[in-house]
Amino acid sequence: MRTIQQYSKSGLSEIDFEKKVECPVCLGDFKNCRLERCPYLKSVRDLLLKVSKMKVIYGSSPPAVLVGSCGYPKVNLGPLLPPVIEETSLMEKHELWLEIPLEKILSMRLSLVYGRRPVKVYDALNPDKLLQAIQEVALSHQPINIEMFLEKEPRINPSFSVRTSPIGPIGNLEKIQLIENPKTLNVVEKTVSDVDLKAGEAILRLYLNSVPEYSITRLLSLGMIGTKHRRKIVPTEWSITAVDDVLGRKFRRYVKSYDWITGYHLYSSEAHYNRVSVLMMPGPWCFEVIEIWRRSGKYKIYVDSELPGETDKYPENVGGAYHALRLPILEKLYRESRQAAILVIVEVSEGWIPLGVWRFREICRRALQHSPRKFNTLREALDEVNRTTLTDIKYWRHLSRVLDFHESQENITEYI
Repeated sequence: MRTIQQYSKSGLSEIDFEKKVECPVCLGDFKNCRLERCPYLKSVRDLLLKVSKMKVIYGSSPPAVLVGSCGYPKVNLGPLLPPVIEETSLMEKHELWLEIPLEKILSMRLSLVYGRRPVKVYDALNPDKLLQAIQEVALSHQPINIEMFLEKEPRINPSFSVRTSPIGPIGNLEKIQLIENPKTLNVVEKTVSDVDLKAGEAILRLYLNSVPEYSITRLLSLGMIGTKHRRKIVPTEWSITAVDDVLGRKFRRYVKSYDWITGYHLYSSEAHYNRVSVLMMPGPWCFEVIEIWRRSGKYKIYVDSELPGETDKYPENVGGAYHALRLPILEKLYRESRQAAILVIVEVSEGWIPLGVWRFREICRRALQHSPRKFNTLREALDEVNRTTLTDIKYWRHLSRVLDFHESQENITEYI
């Protein structure tokens, strides 16, 4: 497993577009955000106005927690809590969000109040009562009723991030009280209690026992898995990428030993102004993401790739989306005991707002659930890619190392 700080790096695309929210009011500059005029906050305006006058919030956490990265190794963390008592698990279940209108996702997430407190990352080794209570929230596999006490009324400032999902008002946490005991899965209890199990193996065990990725991310973020003396608190956005990367590496180890697929397979799907196209080609495992941002008829393109024989390096252009896209593809190849060379084209259109890298992972998963379009030659496959994507191939073909490598392998095979 990489050192956790390696996952702190933002890709160039993440840096460039972190603040570019397509909002007609603030134009992505949150200093200009106004609750009374924000179209994204409209559906939860009354609720937020009510919350802004409350110091004690009682509600059902999905469950959800957030660990910030600013100031690392001293960070802020705490629970996310809507001021309602009801079934709230949908607020955290990313796999269901593709079918939900963008406005509803935002209204759900922006109703979550973030009660935060500062901690040092190694406080996980000896947590105080407040941190222990937050860890108990993270253990639950279904919504848990809690009461959250803030030092003063929370401030309303919409928080968007390229890797993590949006959140609502923020306040300094004084204490929390669990109104009920968390309902915990046996495999989670055993894994958290196993202080001899490395974090990477803990992630794999939980995943293979059908624990959702967002639940695994919570446990890693709050320093609840790994060997005893190496447990520490990890910013949520780093944990998301770490879980995607760790699982991807595990599956890749097996996939590299499988037989190649036959022919060329093209999958695609789109949601929330994002389109993902996956081209699988016969050949040794290699992987590339071409991320295309479309704005006012112009294109900005970011590329990261891995080829056979190369040393692993962090995808400095695409960032966390790289690992989020790679995981579902490796899952599918692992299930089918097949190996392939992979080209992924991601197109982000106007109207997009930062929702987190979950959208890439889930759009890719949905694409791979459909039957692929199949072709006998690379030329046929690329013609179909060009026909079905929004961006002409002439804008990105020269940037693709995977296509260059694949064509060179084809030429060698023909010569032999």
